[in-house]
Amino acid sequence: MSAYVIAQVEVTDPDKFGEYQKLAPIAAEKYGGRYLARGGATAPLEGNWDPSRVVIVEFRSLEQAKRFYDSPEYQQAKQARSGAADMKLIAV
Repeated sequence: MSAYVIAQVEVTDPDKFGEYQKLAPIAAEKYGGRYLARGGATAPLEGNWDPSRVVIVEFRSLEQAKRFYDSPEYQQAKQARSGAADMKLIAV
């Protein structure tokens, strides 16, 4: 069954965040990830959730999503993101 990594991102340093944006897709692709949404407009439908940026990446399984997150490639991307964004991330 497919799994989805969903991120709510609040960018605090756009220039520094650019390095993360280069590295994260490389890691996702290596582990079979496919971006379904990567920023763009949001439209709150219910409640008060109105994030400035949402990212959704599809993987073939929850285990594969976890492999991506724990991978050396993604850890490098996370390090590049340090101090550039506040992120909430789940896999479902």
